[in-house]
Amino acid sequence: MKLWGGRFTKETNQLVHNFNASLPFDKRLYKQDIRGSIAHVTMLANTGIISIEDKESIISGLLSIEKDIDDGKLEFTKEHEDIHSFVEAHLIERIGDAGKRLHTGRSRNDQVALDMKLYIRDEVVEMNELLKGLLKVIHRIMKENTDTFMPGFTHLQKAQPITVAHHFGAYFEMFKRDRGRLSDIYDRMNYCPLGSGALAGTTYPLDRELTASMLEFDGPTLNSMDSVSDRDYLIELLSAMSTIMMHLSRFSEEIIIWNSNEYRFVELDDSYSTGSSIMPQKKNPDIAELVRGKTGRVYGALMSMLTTMKGIPLAYNKDMQEDKELTFDAVDTTKGCIALFTGMIDTMVFNKDNMENSAKHGFTNATDAADYLVNKGVPFRDAHGIVGQLVLYCIDKNIALDDMSIEEYKNISPVFDEDIYEAISIKNCVERRVTIGAPGQEAMKKVIEINEQYLSK
Repeated sequence: MKLWGGRFTKETNQLVHNFNASLPFDKRLYKQDIRGSIAHVTMLANTGIISIEDKESIISGLLSIEKDIDDGKLEFTKEHEDIHSFVEAHLIERIGDAGKRLHTGRSRNDQVALDMKLYIRDEVVEMNELLKGLLKVIHRIMKENTDTFMPGFTHLQKAQPITVAHHFGAYFEMFKRDRGRLSDIYDRMNYCPLGSGALAGTTYPLDRELTASMLEFDGPTLNSMDSVSDRDYLIELLSAMSTIMMHLSRFSEEIIIWNSNEYRFVELDDSYSTGSSIMPQKKNPDIAELVRGKTGRVYGALMSMLTTMKGIPLAYNKDMQEDKELTFDAVDTTKGCIALFTGMIDTMVFNKDNMENSAKHGFTNATDAADYLVNKGVPFRDAHGIVGQLVLYCIDKNIALDDMSIEEYKNISPVFDEDIYEAISIKNCVERRVTIGAPGQEAMKKVIEINEQYLSK
């Protein structure tokens, strides 16, 4: 059944039908399509456009279609062009002429705009909850590792000592911003396009405020042309998901490095690792690598959507049908990556001694040694040069600053005394950083309390 056959005297070429059809992918919108149709016919009856009897018959028929799809009794078949024609054809088949009144006062243009908004709205909520689950795991790791010392890096070079709690806290902030972006998208898109018709509204006395309310929107959209041609919310979501994937990819890259034989900072759980078909010693971080790889897939969806929309005049054009497959895939990919990444880090074990030793032998306490000299009256530029000599000496001897004797210190500068060891202790180097946002225990305690309140909402 086609919803537009009256104008045509020839059947559509089969290749054209296949090229034009969207049912193979928009069938996942069946619940949203039925929900929107129920709200629409309820409004039509409420305004007297159709009878109460027809409304009840239509709703009963729609619910039976939904149930049969849910139960696997009703299958999607290729003769239908899209989910809208599929539902309407089966409705008419089940309830007769009353089903032909379902489409009164609407177009597929506002119908599909509604379906996509309902779908995206649900996915935004679900993705937000997945991110909250990830944040809870990060928060747990932070609470348990405020004294797990490790090197902080710049340029992938060991820079200053920090803690696992502080490092993971950076990702807590990233994913918290991601949740904020999703909430913003939800609020901005939450206006109902139903009743906009093809592009110019309708002569029927529709109550658009009623349908918006029934579908839990903040109100109806205010321009019918924009209503049917707006895909900004999809672009915003694809952009937000690209940022989420970028954050996951950065995190994955670090876990891949930390899991390497050279670092051995972490041990991945067997259930989130794979082996090699030829090398029996291997334990590969495949989940982290796949998350990193799939990031490009989501980026591609964003660029595809931007390119599709860039030259489209008002109002609806068939190009917009391309929004669905790439959005569905990007949503599935992002949700899957968040869930798998959460499980991976939740089961990951930290090799704490290796992390702390790496911080010591990476001279991450060199800045504190320079600060020590400054506090003894040495100008900072001179202190910088003296500590540079210390580092060269340690590299030559293959030792850490902590391993030098006081005589070795004094040979380089007589200003050094026994208290240098306390000054360059990795623990003290971290604990002296007390400003909010720093890795010290007291500063981290405040941040963890703030995060606790955030997650309780």
